[in-house]
Amino acid sequence: MKTDILLITPPLTQLNSPYPATTQLLAYLRANSVNAAQYDLSINLADAVYSRKFLSEILPENKKPYINLIEPVKAFIRGENSTLSHRICSRQLLPEGSRFNNIEDLDWWFGSLGENDMARHLATLFLLDISDFIRENVCPFFGVTKYAERISISLPEFDKIEGELNKTPNSIDNLMLLLLKEKIDHFNPKVVGFTVPFPGNLYAALRCGKFLKDSYPEIKIVIGGGYINTELRNLCDPAIFQYADFIVLDNGELPLLRLMQYVDDKRTPLLRTFIAENSEVKLLNNITDTVPVKDLPPPDYTGIEVNKYLSLMELPNPMHSLWSNGFWNKIQLARGCYWAKCAFCDTSLPYISSYDPSEISKLVDNIQSIINQTDQTGFHFVDEAAPPSLLRKLSEEIIKRDLVISWWTNIRFEKNFTPDLCKLMSNAGCIAVSGGIEVASNRLLNLMNKGVIIEQAATTCKNFQDAGIMVHAYLMYGFPSESEQETIDSLEVVRQFFKHGLIQSGFWHRYAMTCHSPTGKSSQNYGVKRLSLKPNPFANNEVPFIESVNCNHDRLGKGLEKSIYNYMHGVGIDNHISQWFDFKVALPTIPPDYIAKTIGVKKFKDKKRG
Repeated sequence: MKTDILLITPPLTQLNSPYPATTQLLAYLRANSVNAAQYDLSINLADAVYSRKFLSEILPENKKPYINLIEPVKAFIRGENSTLSHRICSRQLLPEGSRFNNIEDLDWWFGSLGENDMARHLATLFLLDISDFIRENVCPFFGVTKYAERISISLPEFDKIEGELNKTPNSIDNLMLLLLKEKIDHFNPKVVGFTVPFPGNLYAALRCGKFLKDSYPEIKIVIGGGYINTELRNLCDPAIFQYADFIVLDNGELPLLRLMQYVDDKRTPLLRTFIAENSEVKLLNNITDTVPVKDLPPPDYTGIEVNKYLSLMELPNPMHSLWSNGFWNKIQLARGCYWAKCAFCDTSLPYISSYDPSEISKLVDNIQSIINQTDQTGFHFVDEAAPPSLLRKLSEEIIKRDLVISWWTNIRFEKNFTPDLCKLMSNAGCIAVSGGIEVASNRLLNLMNKGVIIEQAATTCKNFQDAGIMVHAYLMYGFPSESEQETIDSLEVVRQFFKHGLIQSGFWHRYAMTCHSPTGKSSQNYGVKRLSLKPNPFANNEVPFIESVNCNHDRLGKGLEKSIYNYMHGVGIDNHISQWFDFKVALPTIPPDYIAKTIGVKKFKDKKRG
């Protein structure tokens, strides 16, 4: 088979559904008469690693139960062997390694979720135990959804990752390259394109590029994706071009189409494409031309093996498990962000700043097309922030067409999410939303130009709660000028949000200044100073800075992570927040009935508050 271009998702992305980049690019290229194919190397590597054949090669004799059970457990996780759930829940079937040490109260937690979800959680821990063994004994880079991520995080120079690429491939690398070779021999492509959405995909993409350069030198290699768009915009080190011929920026439809035309006719001008010429990196035609969302065809899942994906449940929390539990077709309501003002966000980049909404009727046509291709009716709208106006139109169109789907999306906790809209979304199949509460301090929310205050966020969460929609909160600590007292107060607000069921899960992350954000571009406006304004020769994203406030944010991190883990398990919500720290912290200045009064709870009791 002769193919013009083979689009590949390199290891590793989430294993429950395909990353959406190749399905959209494939559809566009095919609509423009390019003979294109796609291959999810990520799920196929995971499938090969979690197999009797591979585990028989790497596990010692005393790990034989893992070898014997891997195929039945994998089938159960895929929904092919549901009768195994009772034996898994008996706690007599699966060997239990260190991942099982911290589980407790399963009967209490899964009493409402059921035996099948308990079994899925235990089966996921079984796979995580195997992953831990592989990471400790076979390949230090391997994780369930990440591969060599730590190599590619904060990578100012290319030398570090090149040093790893020059090492002899490990067992996981060799398995990946074997799978790649099989597809290359089958499709015989002129061009291979790798999407690199996250740092954990870069090493695998370049390792594959090195193999192709050595074994198939006639094939041209192109790389693009979220990591590239964010980190490599100021690329000047040509070393990466030993592993790739072209690097494209931003929305890839037009750049790839131009590239395929260029391969056949060198007179065709490339678009938003890095090349190396005479050992110098050049960015050609860095202009904003892109295909309007309304003109894009529906994603094309040809070549995606839907039955291979693994529905995992690392945490029993029902909201948190959505990321990895269940096959979610990924699609966007709009490209870009309708707000695009948050000071910590990469608002200067096109994927944030260039807002382009879908035509809802066509979007729902695309939804129906995807269902016909995948036989799956779950959808994750992966917008930066889904606009309330579009969600209203979407919900009305879904109901109008009598579609029965389940979906969730990312939102801002703004006033337009009224009780009526939340109820409408629920009726249309919305089961959950995620959004940034960030720092639960109105001073800091104003400083970061979030456009929302705590009281509004609480009211919006209450509207979702009343409509039966779960909420996940993104939380931040260490924002410029944030004091330790403000972090403690923020945690108290989060405790109260959990107490009143306003959020069901959350995640604390440490603020990082990026060069593409308002804080990175104008750090002096936020009371901090960047240590360097000079770009790195390779990756440019996170930048170091000096704070004006004397606050050891890092020492708070462990307690914040511990608090959210327990709150998601329903533990310690009524206790004083000092329980999460191994050092003395200040008392919160937030009253214990602050959120209760905000959302109109008439009777409030908080007995255990110290």
